[in-house]
This record gives sequence, C-alpha cells and structure tokens, in this order.
Amino acid sequence: MPTSTIAGQGTQERDAAGPQPAARSRNPVLRRTARGRQTRAAWALAAPFLALFLAFMLLPVLWSMLMSLTDTQSADLRTPLNVSFIGLDNYVRLFEDPEFFTALRNTAVFVLVALPLTLAAGLAAAVALNSGIRRFRALFRVGFYLPVITSIVAVAVVWKTLLEPRAGLVNTVLAWFGIDGPAWLADTRFALPVMIVMAVWRNLGTVMIIMLAGLQSVPQSLMEAAELDGAGAWQRFWRVTFPLLRPALLLTAVTTGIGYLQFFDEPFVMTGGGPLDSTLSATLYAYKQFGNGNYDLASAAGYVVFVLIIALTVLQFRMLRDKD
Repeated sequence: MPTSTIAGQGTQERDAAGPQPAARSRNPVLRRTARGRQTRAAWALAAPFLALFLAFMLLPVLWSMLMSLTDTQSADLRTPLNVSFIGLDNYVRLFEDPEFFTALRNTAVFVLVALPLTLAAGLAAAVALNSGIRRFRALFRVGFYLPVITSIVAVAVVWKTLLEPRAGLVNTVLAWFGIDGPAWLADTRFALPVMIVMAVWRNLGTVMIIMLAGLQSVPQSLMEAAELDGAGAWQRFWRVTFPLLRPALLLTAVTTGIGYLQFFDEPFVMTGGGPLDSTLSATLYAYKQFGNGNYDLASAAGYVVFVLIIALTVLQFRMLRDKD
C-alpha cells in the first residue's frame, strides 16, 4: 500500500476521534477552567471535614491556649468580658503548687519505667512469635493484642476487682501459699507499680504487632550470611536484626510515650489519684482543676503536658533515628 494512502487513513482516523488531549492541553483557557473545576470539587469534598476540624479541634485548642494566659474561672463563662489577661502567671502558679510537682513526678516515673518495659516485652513477644512459637501462632497474636482493643475503663474495673484486698483473686491466690496480700490500690508503695504493670500488659500487643512486622521484613539472606561468618544467635539479633528494627522501634517508642505521658483513665477509675496523691498524674491534675472551676490552671497544665510530649518525642528521634 502506498505511503500516502496510509497517511491519509491515519489523518481520517484522527479527525474521526476528535481533538487530541495534547491539543487541548495547549489551550491555557481550557487548562485554567479544568483546574478551577478540580479545585472547587476538592474544596467541596473537604469542606465537611474542615468544618468539623475547625469547630471541634482548632477553635478549642486556640481557646484553651488563650484561657491559659487569662484568669478564666467557671463563673466567667457568663461574663467573658470580665476575664483579664495575666500572661504566664498561671504557669508560675503551677510550678509553685506542690501537688502539681507530685503529679509531674508520678508521670515521669510512670513513663520512665513503663515505656522501656513495654518496648522490651513487646519485642520479646514478637521474637517468640516469629521464631519460637510455631503452633497456634494466630491464637497467641489475638491473645496478646486483645487487651489493646478492650476498653481501658473495662480493663481498669477488672483489675480493680482482681486486686480487692479481701475478695480479690490475687490476694486469694496468695493466701493459698500463706501470704497475706496487701491492699494493692490503697498502699502508696504498690498503687503506682500496679498501674505500670497493667499498662505494660495492656500495650505490649501494639508493640508486638509492629515489631513482628519489622522482624518479618528482615532479609533472610543477611541472617544466613551472618551465620556463615560464625555469628551466634545473639550476635545475629544484636548486630543484624536489631539495627533493622530501628524504624519500628522509633514508631512504637514515640506513640507509646505520648500515650503514657497522658495517662489518665487508670488512676481516674482505680484510685482517683490516691492514696495520698501517689497515683496523681499531670492530666488527672488538669481534670481536677477543671472540675474545680479553675479553667486557667487546667489549660496551663494541659500545655505543660504538651511541651513534655514534644520534648520526649524530640529526644526519642535523636536517640533512635537512623544515623544514615
């Protein structure tokens, strides 16, 4: 077939198909019109979320920040014009309050003890499920993760029942061995450690799942090469596996640390902050100030916790991020 005939047929087919996308894209007016339609559609789809975010997240955050710099009390809600701007006086009052220092100390102990224990327990469970436990692996995964998806209030109520000094299961079992169990939640020596143990038990499932995903992504060829070089099981884990788990470890450390700095439900349900403020946390202190009508101090305490979260997160990124 002659070349001219083929070219003519190609021209007719292009004409029948209509204008080509390349030709249309060269028209700036059409491009602006299409881009404008896409932008309006995007804003229309995002508008419900943005409205909810503005009403229930951004505005309350900005309003609480403003309250932390004023002398807002519960009585001022009806007469907001009587509120006075006092700057950082609320923060000065906070750090002059011995009860707030007790709350910060309890929170620090809770985080510094519970966080490494949770990471270690979750990693140990992940290693066991990845290499040691062969049968009923799915059942163990569900068992470890079930406390995570259970309501923290329900968990706290169950633990409080188990730790009852007279009728609780824990002291009943100890009595079988001739041990007189203490009043766990009414003793300043045991109340906070009990909550630490409960937090580790409840949250290790999340760490386990993430660490297990990290362990399963380690190339088997690296492990085989290390074994051929004479590395033992511990050396293979410490020199090969653990460095590759750094991203998973960073993720779990940051998320778990943020949650532990805000721990509230356990002392609220189980002890109310007692005995003698031994389980009073910073967030529970802010809640009590809010309940007493001291909205200014409650807001300031919340922002102190916010600053602590930022500081802990930055520290964890510096310690655990990939140096490369």
